[in-house]
Amino acid sequence: MKRILIMFYIALFSISVSAEDNKESKVLIVTNMGKITVKLYNETPLHRDNFIKLVQENKYDSIMFHRVKKQFMIQAGEKYAPSDSVNAHFVDKDLDYKVPAEIVYPKYFHERGQLCAARMGDDVNPERASSANQFYIVTGKHFTDHELDKMEKEKNIKLTPEQREAYKITGGAPHLDGAYTIFGEVVKGIHVVNKIELVITDNNDYPIKPVRIKTMKILKK
Repeated sequence: MKRILIMFYIALFSISVSAEDNKESKVLIVTNMGKITVKLYNETPLHRDNFIKLVQENKYDSIMFHRVKKQFMIQAGEKYAPSDSVNAHFVDKDLDYKVPAEIVYPKYFHERGQLCAARMGDDVNPERASSANQFYIVTGKHFTDHELDKMEKEKNIKLTPEQREAYKITGGAPHLDGAYTIFGEVVKGIHVVNKIELVITDNNDYPIKPVRIKTMKILKK
């Protein structure tokens, strides 16, 4: 009987550990316009672990959202922050490695609030490997059935019922689907993403008044 009880508690402990391991990591992004919390998908472990590593190394502290496009996305991840001066010349800077693509489609698609990895174009990056540090959060637009029907015909694709509903109700950027790695989503602070999306930008989509990431930190599971 005692042996049975011991085995029972070992089994319970193993189940508990397994459940803990399967929980999704969360990261708090503190900006000068508010806080955003994202969760990272376990189905994209290379991107998840790389993002966590960069957060722990404070690589994102004091950088800017350097590209903001209304009804599309907000992008950050520069290794070096540009000057606060709106006249400063902006130069893209990536880390010296890439993360292999982990495109989990159609389960994850470009619905509003999705956390995605930026990358170089297919002409120079046919394997669609991701930038190690640059990421974007989808804002997108709302679509009508007519617009979605037209997109399906032009791109020779078929949207799932979940995609179609999301793009009509929540909004997003379906033209990016299946081409970029989506490795997480906003779970808190989408109103902050909305505020950032609406800031005034210059001709290069750089905010006139800098939007800064003060710091990021891993939240306890």
